[in-house]
Amino acid sequence: MITFAKMEGSPTTTIRWARPGDLAELVLLCTEHAAYERSTFEPKGKEEALAQLLFVPDARLRCLIAERHGTPIGYASFSVEVSTRDADHNMHMDCLFLRPQARNNGIGRELMRRIAQQARDLGVKRMQWQTPSFNLDAVRFYDRLGPVRKEKFRLFLD
Repeated sequence: MITFAKMEGSPTTTIRWARPGDLAELVLLCTEHAAYERSTFEPKGKEEALAQLLFVPDARLRCLIAERHGTPIGYASFSVEVSTRDADHNMHMDCLFLRPQARNNGIGRELMRRIAQQARDLGVKRMQWQTPSFNLDAVRFYDRLGPVRKEKFRLFLD
């Protein structure tokens, strides 16, 4: 667990691993995240499904919770994936979301740093993620981190 304040006098933020007791709030954060990205999210059954992805032996999905005064204000989820083209593993960040009052305080950068550290600890050399092109605040935030952009379409098939 890491506790930090961006500058003296600012609220203290704790970043820690998600726990089973966080599931209801995590589903609420996912709902807010989907709305922010102009997407849909069906919360029914998600607590149970996330429990099976996060809290089982050898779980692939990992989740960090950012909180202030014991109240979650954001999350980041990620997993190690494999690329045939690169013939290597990559750390795929699936989601990073902060409630509006938590933005622009260094929390997103700290979440990214923690995910990158997890990648290094596992010997994974590359991180990957995506954001909607219309989410200009996220695009600017990520651009400041210095990633290489690759334009691709994200496709879904049910």
